[in-house]
Amino acid sequence: MRILGLIAVVVPSLAWATPEKGQTFQAPSATLYVEILGAGAAPPMIVVNGGPGFDHTYEHAALPGTTSAWETLATKRRVVFYDQRGTGRSGALKKDQTCTLADQIDDLEAVRTKLGVEKIELVGHSWGGYLVMAYAARHPEHIRHLIIVDSAAPKWSDTVFLFKEIYPMEHERADRYDFGDLLGDKAATEAGIKEYLRWLFYSPEHRDAFVTQVGPSVYAKNVNEAVSNDVTKFDLNPQLGLFKFPTLVITGRFDINVAPVVAYKIHNAIPGSQFVVFEKSGHLPFFEEPELFVRTIDGFLAR
Repeated sequence: MRILGLIAVVVPSLAWATPEKGQTFQAPSATLYVEILGAGAAPPMIVVNGGPGFDHTYEHAALPGTTSAWETLATKRRVVFYDQRGTGRSGALKKDQTCTLADQIDDLEAVRTKLGVEKIELVGHSWGGYLVMAYAARHPEHIRHLIIVDSAAPKWSDTVFLFKEIYPMEHERADRYDFGDLLGDKAATEAGIKEYLRWLFYSPEHRDAFVTQVGPSVYAKNVNEAVSNDVTKFDLNPQLGLFKFPTLVITGRFDINVAPVVAYKIHNAIPGSQFVVFEKSGHLPFFEEPELFVRTIDGFLAR
């Protein structure tokens, strides 16, 4: 299925139990929805979700009887989410509205400006990892700490997928939805997404807990295609060696969406960066090992 080329947690919107309490604001060239958890005195943390083409709601997922890692982190600081342009509560792209890497960088900068702070803790997951690396290359003066979680490769085409090697039969089954997806059949798209979703976890129990929270799809195909086509022009590798702020690179040992070797190469390219492997996680270590994730982040931010 074509969506398997995404560098993302490719999920429909989660049926999250806590109502959203965010608001929209007008960035220079887009309307953006922002949600803030917590109100601590520490520098705010902006979390950039995966995609491209999905909203931030999957970040709220938590194992039964627990709170999300981000909610725990929000006891000490503001944790800020936003829906990237053209997705979720930010609204669909308008006619002739562009959606490039440059636009995404500008939107993230607009969120920082809206917060009224000079320095941020910046976290990017999956496609969001690529975006925060690009943002950090353009705005290094605003980075206090950078955290890159199961990120796409700095050169988009270098990202290593293991889907076919680990789930050959399931991948073949998902491919059967391609025809309908290409014809705009929403049911085929959602079926392929749900098939793919099951491949992202170390633990079957965690997988099932996550899948039960899935609701209607909010995938913005036009956003995905626009951004994915644009980023192929760039190679961030030469920029990584210039990073001078503390950087943490995280990967799940069993991430088949972005193989751990990608994270290891990012770590090696960034001087002085810290590299942490979550041994019982796939593509979502903040979901599968939330307590360890929080301890790791808190320890890193204390540097």
